[in-house]
Amino acid sequence: MIELYTAATPNGWKVSIMLEELGVPYKVTHLSLSKGEQKEAWYMKLNPNGRIPTIVDHDNDDFAVFESGAILIYLAEKFGKFMPQDVKGRSVVIQWLMFQMGGIGPMMGQANVFYRYAPERIEYAIGRYQRESRRLLEVLDKRLKDHEFLAGDYSIADIANWSWARGYEWGGISVDGLDSLKRWIDQLAARPAVQRGRAVPPPADMGDETDREKTIAAAQKMLA
Repeated sequence: MIELYTAATPNGWKVSIMLEELGVPYKVTHLSLSKGEQKEAWYMKLNPNGRIPTIVDHDNDDFAVFESGAILIYLAEKFGKFMPQDVKGRSVVIQWLMFQMGGIGPMMGQANVFYRYAPERIEYAIGRYQRESRRLLEVLDKRLKDHEFLAGDYSIADIANWSWARGYEWGGISVDGLDSLKRWIDQLAARPAVQRGRAVPPPADMGDETDREKTIAAAQKMLA
């Protein structure tokens, strides 16, 4: 059994979507970011960085994995799905996964922070992160013009990038003219497993955070 420690954020959704796509049983433990539960000592033993998500594989000596990209790779290799086994194909998937981890996520995250949550409106910072986020989305769009998915078949690269790219409006980022990107966003959004994964943690587990965007806000404030 996989236990997922998560909250309703793009990085959290990556893993819940992956687990739904795999169709394997898993248990969800929702952490309240606004209450700082991800910084509690018991959780820091699982994830020394004090962030979500984290998984614990109870079928593998209670092995804990943190960092969303590392979790996706672990699950793909454990279950043999959503990442090719040949060296070249695996490399292509990991390249696009790292593109998200090193680019899309940090830049869009900072765009969200400065556009939505910063106590002082700093136009330079807002513009810088919006422009860089737009540039990265243009890279995805260019790739998707000639590819249905980012790395051959549907893979963890799509799951990771989609979980962030779909929220472009939250950071005030325009996708005008990026028709291939919009096609891909809509295509993945229509997948039943993606829809189920986006609903994790379910509203019943959200306590007083019934508005999912409040949880996103708390997460993004902690990135500042």
